Amino acid sequence: MIGITNSYSQGGIMSDLGIKIGLEIHQQLETHRKLFCSCPSIMSDEYKVTLTRKLRPVTSEMGDVDVAALFEWRKGKTYLYHVPDASSCLVECDEEPPHEMDPEAVKIALGMAISLHATPVDEIYVMRKIVIDGSNTSGFQRTAIVSLGGFIEDKEGKVGIQTIAVEEDAARKVEEGKNETVYNLDRLGFPLIEISTAPDIKSPEQAERVALEIGQLLRMTGKVKRGLGTIRQDLNVSIMGGTKVEIKGVQRLELISTIIENEVRRQKTLLDIRQELKSRGVTEDMIKEIQQVDLTNVFLNTSSKIVRNGMSRGKVIGMRLPRMSGIMGRDVMPGRRFGTEVADYVRVLAGLGGLFHSDELPNYGITLDEVSEVKRVLDVKEGDGFVILVGEKEKLNIAVQTIKDRLNQALIGVPKETRGAEEDGTTRFLRPQPGSARMYPETDIPPMKVEDLMEQAKLYVPQPPEVKLKHFIEIGLNNELANQMLKSPRIDLFEYLTEKYNANPVFVATLLENTLKYVKSKGGDMNLVDEGVIETIVKHVSEGRISKDSVADILIEFTTSNKNLQDVISKYTSISTDQLISLIRQEVERNRKELVEKKDKAFTILMSTVMSKVRGKADGKVVAELIRKEIEKLQ
Repeated sequence: MIGITNSYSQGGIMSDLGIKIGLEIHQQLETHRKLFCSCPSIMSDEYKVTLTRKLRPVTSEMGDVDVAALFEWRKGKTYLYHVPDASSCLVECDEEPPHEMDPEAVKIALGMAISLHATPVDEIYVMRKIVIDGSNTSGFQRTAIVSLGGFIEDKEGKVGIQTIAVEEDAARKVEEGKNETVYNLDRLGFPLIEISTAPDIKSPEQAERVALEIGQLLRMTGKVKRGLGTIRQDLNVSIMGGTKVEIKGVQRLELISTIIENEVRRQKTLLDIRQELKSRGVTEDMIKEIQQVDLTNVFLNTSSKIVRNGMSRGKVIGMRLPRMSGIMGRDVMPGRRFGTEVADYVRVLAGLGGLFHSDELPNYGITLDEVSEVKRVLDVKEGDGFVILVGEKEKLNIAVQTIKDRLNQALIGVPKETRGAEEDGTTRFLRPQPGSARMYPETDIPPMKVEDLMEQAKLYVPQPPEVKLKHFIEIGLNNELANQMLKSPRIDLFEYLTEKYNANPVFVATLLENTLKYVKSKGGDMNLVDEGVIETIVKHVSEGRISKDSVADILIEFTTSNKNLQDVISKYTSISTDQLISLIRQEVERNRKELVEKKDKAFTILMSTVMSKVRGKADGKVVAELIRKEIEKLQ
């Protein structure tokens, strides 16, 4: 992140790049049924039936084929679907027409529209969006715009809301293989709300802040699902001279700013590469004339395992890249070079594991002598680069054309593409961006009049923050903790846990906002602490099985070892009040003489002795109260 964190993100340089950012927030809604059938929106892994499908693209009403759909079809995959009885029916199997859209989901979306100052449409029409990556048995996703316009306030200015839509969630991917992908139909049809902002966001920090604000509004409706995978942020990012790039599947809020910073750096570097190629006189005709040359004989006795494995299934070829020395090795984001960008295209479009390029060799078992021989055979001149590919002939032919196409795109600058978010804050190429040819009307579902729903939709408008803040203070949180909780992405989890277990609000809020941070500071792996873990802890404390004083120790041990949570909890199981009283009385008898002689320090002495034996198994306040009662008897 050198140059981004220290330069780009500090106002001036970021602004000079003309950055534009838009967000698409997708959140699963907590409704009684799925969007287009009566099945409950629950997850289930139990199934008796599996379907098999092959999907293909069709032309739109204008006679065009969507490029993204064509791209997925060329993979030639077969899709298998598990059909759980508990949460799917013939609608998910695409064997029955969809039912009327769930009114509850629409009302929730209209409530959000009111909150975001948006204008509801008069009638809601469902559209089909072509998606043939297997995530829907029908080959399309159903979506419906509920409102237009609106805005959300931010300290850097208003951010416009372009659309609010209700749509069906995709099937859940279970397993992906080379020739087939397995899905579960339980999640297919879950109601989603999609909130799309205008490209008014000016910085990575603002993007993260706006996503948090919209997420908080959604959670404050009390009608959204919780947990990993229930909310997803997609990003649209461009800089001056670049192109709008879609980044899909950002699950963690704190990754948003890092991903945007990396994408800004990537686009800026791609524009620099374009300028460099043009200054070197590289042209489309020059790239078109690049030929593949068989290099198999060069590597007959190679010690490179990667090359040998590839040769066992095919051959080795090379391509001279005229006037491109140093280009493939140019860093575009942390841990990724321009060569990685090209390799991603080869991996996705040609099905090859990647490529070797001159800016990284010798490496991977390829020797300096082999590199020299490759240069001789390819006639590589000073200032040239080269790539080496290994694999089956058919895939190599596709890979050669893919590399040429991507190099031609380098002459343009930033390709229009859809990228996937990675956990380290980088992104990778997924597919070309879809176009307008992917949308067409849904003829099986009648339109829904909004006027009939608006009065009930007002019930779903989230409470204003100041009302929620007042409520938090009324239930016992101090002003600082109440404000922390109000801004927390776990606000809905806080309310759920305090209500379900009648848990102490101060304890739950402290756990969510302070204890978890402390555990992380002690080296805890916070990926292990999901909502299920937190709920288990709160449940045990509320039922008196463990002391709240033991929670930090339990979580530290759980997140820094390979132990099962229940095994860790068992070590800290609370002792009963009777057991505690018995222990205190034993200590009183054992130390009676000292306690009588040092009566001013009796409490401190006894407290220290008892807590050394029950720490983590008894509440310190309870211990103190019982000790004071026993000390009174000594007087």
